[in-house]
Amino acid sequence: MRPPLFLRYLGAMSESLSPDTTEGFAQGRDGTRIHWSVTGHGAPALVCCDGIGCDGFAWKYIVRDFAPTHRIVRWHYRGHGRSGLPADRSRVTFDDLCDDLAAVLDATQTQTAVLLGHSMGVQVALESHKRFPRRVLGLVLICGSHGLPLDTFHDSRMLKNVFPLLLNAADKWPQATDLLWRMIAGGEWAYQIATHLEVNGKIVRREDFAPYFKHLAGMDPRLFLGMLKHASEHSAESHLGSVDVPVLIVAGTHDTFTPYWLSQEMYDRIPAAEMLTVPGGSHIAPLEQPELITLRLEKWLAGIQPGGLRVAGS
Repeated sequence: MRPPLFLRYLGAMSESLSPDTTEGFAQGRDGTRIHWSVTGHGAPALVCCDGIGCDGFAWKYIVRDFAPTHRIVRWHYRGHGRSGLPADRSRVTFDDLCDDLAAVLDATQTQTAVLLGHSMGVQVALESHKRFPRRVLGLVLICGSHGLPLDTFHDSRMLKNVFPLLLNAADKWPQATDLLWRMIAGGEWAYQIATHLEVNGKIVRREDFAPYFKHLAGMDPRLFLGMLKHASEHSAESHLGSVDVPVLIVAGTHDTFTPYWLSQEMYDRIPAAEMLTVPGGSHIAPLEQPELITLRLEKWLAGIQPGGLRVAGS
């Protein structure tokens, strides 16, 4: 029998009780090494798709709460975390990312799974369902949109208008860009600005959010900007009406990166989608209010069947 939620929280505080993790590398079509790890046991398997610039920090509490009953697969995008840099920096399209995910599923012997996407990972999850639907049992779309993120960032097109200048500067002055990137992304002031203006600094724990900035500062800025360019041009909007698996959408009411109305739009257009609203939640709602998300996700997963259908009455 699954232990009560509060007992799992206490147990998760002990390193000795953490589930064993296996890890390895899959290979992208172009030879890029893609890092993966597998934690926990049980079905359906959960496959976590990060946001851009992330190496798994958003899944901390998902892993803690669901590894006792679900097999959890995490992977790093090319140029992120422990994955390799592609020899050709332009190979960061959604074709590449979806191919990488398929390779990870094969390498981990994961035939079917529920895909969890956070931020840009929502686009990856939707596009992957479009490309290999038989392997997807369900979708959990967290604090993200179906596409064109620069068009709606802070409900403004300002970043979209400035972005070409950033790309041009990175191409023209790569060494200066690298230095400036590390100073800005890895500085304490970046954390302070984010926790005062972008996320709920009153409830998010520093040890949960600070790893994001450490990882971001170590990335190749030109690869990051190139991937963001492709994300800004990609949209799975036309696929929303064709999604034929259970979908849970999680949205924070105070998310400035992907405003709440985008999640409402997906909810309206995806057949039989369900939606969890996180009051006061920002773009990192899974770290701010993990208990709320765990309780809702636990109930939703209980209705997932091997064929991707919902149990009647669930």
